[in-house]
Amino acid sequence: MTKPTVAATAPMPVEVEEGKSYFWCSCGQSSKQPFCDGSHKGSEFAPVKYVAEKDGKVFFCACKQSGNGALCDGSHKKL
Repeated sequence: MTKPTVAATAPMPVEVEEGKSYFWCSCGQSSKQPFCDGSHKGSEFAPVKYVAEKDGKVFFCACKQSGNGALCDGSHKKL
């Protein structure tokens, strides 16, 4: 399996809206980080759907190493 590109070494805070779907970039190539712009096409990567449970700020993973799906779990601290 190909490793994703590290887009940044810190999480990306985003204000989300309850019930809204967001498509997180898992490949690290998107120019619209942390969200997918289709740059993964032709690769083994696919966007990851995240549905906001409530309004507020969430921290999306930008290092693409999180074990918590689209959300940061602190893995960037090990890079």
